[in-house]
Amino acid sequence: MKAYHFLKDDMMAGHGNEPAWHEGEERDIGDDNLIMCERGYHSSPSFYDALPYAEGNMACIVKVSKPIHKGPFKQVSRRRKLIKARNIERELRAFACDCEERERKHVKDKQSWYAMGGAAWIAERKWRKRRLEKLIEGVFNENAGGDKETA
Repeated sequence: MKAYHFLKDDMMAGHGNEPAWHEGEERDIGDDNLIMCERGYHSSPSFYDALPYAEGNMACIVKVSKPIHKGPFKQVSRRRKLIKARNIERELRAFACDCEERERKHVKDKQSWYAMGGAAWIAERKWRKRRLEKLIEGVFNENAGGDKETA
């Protein structure tokens, strides 16, 4: 199943002591004793959902085995294959600026922001998710190369 993940800039995971990842590499934990946030190969259903867990700028498209545990924003699986990885530091900076500019334009003071309530927050989350996905999609499409494998 296709999923998303971030690695540190040196292609190392944020936790654990495994060696750096390489595109095309697949790893297996070896058993089903997986614990969310502790043990297993973590991934998310979108880059936006993976962003809070990012410890680096390497955006990764991965293929994972059926998740053993699944939450709304992340999941843990026994196996993960790194399909593609791209450094998106520039796109993350642009995304942060876009979010800041949008907030300044639409909300004159924090009191107004809080008064808008849940519906406005959900709409903003959807906009941010679409914006980030569009920025990252451009990076992967620019660097598509010959790898035609789909997760």
